[in-house]
Amino acid sequence: MGDVTERYHNTFSISWDQLQNDCRALAWKLLAIRKEWSKIIAIARGGLVPAAIIARELNIRVVDTVCISSYTIRNQSDRIDILKRPDLADMDETWLIIDDLVDTGRTAVETRKMFPGIHFATVYAKPEGRPIIDTFITEFSQDTWILFPWDSFPTTSFVSPIADTILGAE
Repeated sequence: MGDVTERYHNTFSISWDQLQNDCRALAWKLLAIRKEWSKIIAIARGGLVPAAIIARELNIRVVDTVCISSYTIRNQSDRIDILKRPDLADMDETWLIIDDLVDTGRTAVETRKMFPGIHFATVYAKPEGRPIIDTFITEFSQDTWILFPWDSFPTTSFVSPIADTILGAE
């Protein structure tokens, strides 16, 4: 699929305050759907921070992760790697799947295959991925790169993870 920077013509920076407010808005929306949720499955890595905020707001104590890798800032491949999946023994409709963003929907489709019927919520959505999820707060155009606060500290441009800088990894 090539360089992801070719797909994006706009950049929108999300601040920590904005993320907190949007996650709280998502929690309110989720409470309107169901008063009690039992478990969150966060899609790592992007869904970890939103899942923590939403778990707090909805008083959910059980948070697990599904770890999926599909792209980096430099490269988006056709391959999706499922690195970790949670125990599915007690899966029911009171679980939530949380991610930061649904972009093309590729990760969301794979997640839906693992967890059919579970409510899927993202803080942000783009048109290509929007039909795959159930709930979101803000929609962006497909050609907008969302710059999350954990990717941009201390500036408003992309900052490589420390390990990438030291080890030269992608």
